[in-house]
Amino acid sequence: MRSEFSDGTVSIRPYREDDVQPLFDAVRESVDEAYPWLPWCRPEYTLEDSRTWVSTRAEAWEKGEEYAFVIADGQDHFLGGPGLNHIRQQDGFGNLGYWVRTSCTGQGIATRAVRLLARFGFEELGLGRIELVAAVGNTASQRVAEKAGAHREGVLRRRLCLHDEYHDAVMYSLIPKDLALSDAEIS
Repeated sequence: MRSEFSDGTVSIRPYREDDVQPLFDAVRESVDEAYPWLPWCRPEYTLEDSRTWVSTRAEAWEKGEEYAFVIADGQDHFLGGPGLNHIRQQDGFGNLGYWVRTSCTGQGIATRAVRLLARFGFEELGLGRIELVAAVGNTASQRVAEKAGAHREGVLRRRLCLHDEYHDAVMYSLIPKDLALSDAEIS
């Protein structure tokens, strides 16, 4: 199974042991912006949390439970992390999530990573549909989904539980033909 994808600007690849510190640094940099939408990206996030995450990715991958990636630039700098989870092979779909470190937002990185990861889901996992769910208040994540070519399907009531509170969420989907959107239209 092919596990590395690149569009010439960014690439996605599986986690490696040497990603522990770069992941920790990216999370610590991004807590203020990400914590409202990603409860795991919390103020008390530790290097041990990073170590645990990285050390469990290979097993989750092997079991087909989830596929976590690193977003990297041409020098392999850690830019963020997209992943596919909640995969239902019998129904041919999964959930795609993403985050980009604060210093790298607003550059189209998340959009590019979403498209690369969707390609992985369609080509390597044989999925027919990928869902992206963003809290109604998370407009940045919604913009990424839209720029990646995902179709807004509607608002799902009380779909996400963030910090012990339920939130309505916008459901987006990608199917293979949606990736026909040219890279020039993305940036």
